[in-house]
Amino acid sequence: MNCTEFLANLADYFDAKTAATLRSELAQHMDGCNHCHVTVNTTRQTIEIYRNNELYELPDSIRTQLHQAVLTKCAELKDNKKKTKA
Repeated sequence: MNCTEFLANLADYFDAKTAATLRSELAQHMDGCNHCHVTVNTTRQTIEIYRNNELYELPDSIRTQLHQAVLTKCAELKDNKKKTKA
């Protein structure tokens, strides 16, 4: 199993709609892949936050950093689109 296959099955993994053999393959991949392990943990935490309707206030410094990171990424994507069209 590779990361693309893992991510393609992620929703079913969380909905417990995967067969036992596939769940075993997903778990085995996650054990050896830190990226997918982090993805699962982050997704699980996000689901729990929304499931519990909990609101979290961000400190202004983190809010500013997050906002800047999003703007930077959007600018990068826009520049990449321009380059591929040229």
